[in-house]
Amino acid sequence: MKLQYVFVIAVVGVVALYFLIRSLFGAPGASANIQPGNRQAPPQPSVQAVFAPAVIRPYEVVVRGRTQATRAVVVRSETSGVVAAATVLQGTTVGRGAVLCRLAVDARQAALDQARANLKSNQLTQQGNLELQQKGFRSATQVLQSQAGLDAATAAVRQAEIALAQVNIKAPFAGVFDRRDAEVGAYLSPGQPCGTLIELNPLLVVGDVPETQAAKLRVGAPASARLVSGEMLSGRIRYVAHDADPQTRTYHLEVSVANPGMRVRSGLSADLHIGAGSGPAHLVPASALVLDARGRQGVRTVGDGDRVIFTPTEVLAETPDGVWVSGLTGAVRLITVGQSYVADGQRVRVTLTR
Repeated sequence: MKLQYVFVIAVVGVVALYFLIRSLFGAPGASANIQPGNRQAPPQPSVQAVFAPAVIRPYEVVVRGRTQATRAVVVRSETSGVVAAATVLQGTTVGRGAVLCRLAVDARQAALDQARANLKSNQLTQQGNLELQQKGFRSATQVLQSQAGLDAATAAVRQAEIALAQVNIKAPFAGVFDRRDAEVGAYLSPGQPCGTLIELNPLLVVGDVPETQAAKLRVGAPASARLVSGEMLSGRIRYVAHDADPQTRTYHLEVSVANPGMRVRSGLSADLHIGAGSGPAHLVPASALVLDARGRQGVRTVGDGDRVIFTPTEVLAETPDGVWVSGLTGAVRLITVGQSYVADGQRVRVTLTR
């Protein structure tokens, strides 16, 4: 074997022997330094915090909703007949009592004329019987019988008038004639539709409220709705359900808003902002929000003794300057840097920033 190979093998052996002895007996002088009294505590983590004061702020419940007609009614025929006129076009705004469809009169006018003629005859008969009774030529029974005939003739006239009026299918309220189902020449039986009428003033904005926020809402509370177009509508709560939807565990909500001119349509998406009183709130950066081990959303603050405190919070509103939250008490030192790397109760070194 060459001399240089022998030299390399010897060096490797010495190095291996050194590390073997070091692992078995420790480094020289190391045992003298490892004493219970000389062990140092781990350094405290550093965090940055800001001073966040409490501010009295109106509470709002924000719900995603949609516009909806206050009423939608299928206007139906009360009698049978052929549609003779349907002059109101779909999408037309109509007033209460406007004729939406008109049926052919047929023999209804003749029936009314006959009933009126019969009524006049009975009136003359009753008048004559009363005069004869005063002269003693008619008994009280005969007078009562003629009065009964007069009453029956009066009812027959009223019945004929109603039958004639029913050829005009009218709007029961002011609204928009949204859909026409009957055309001229169609035959309608009692109960068949002429069309659909919807009421858009006042207009409803409806949504579903989570069970955590339903208790904050009261009928009559002010509310505003921002439409997808950016238009704002103002109104008040008219209904909050007391029974939750079994599938979503939410409560149905209805807000009534003014809609002059019926310019806002039904079915538009809207964001509902509902007043729910007022109370203390804190403005925090959105990045300061964290989740604890139980999945609760909140913030971490520095309390007495520079120890970390986790507090669950509820988001009230999101603004360009930050997030307004509730749940904190008084002024706090809010951790804005390092909040994800410290634990509840841990002592930290705090640097206050602006």
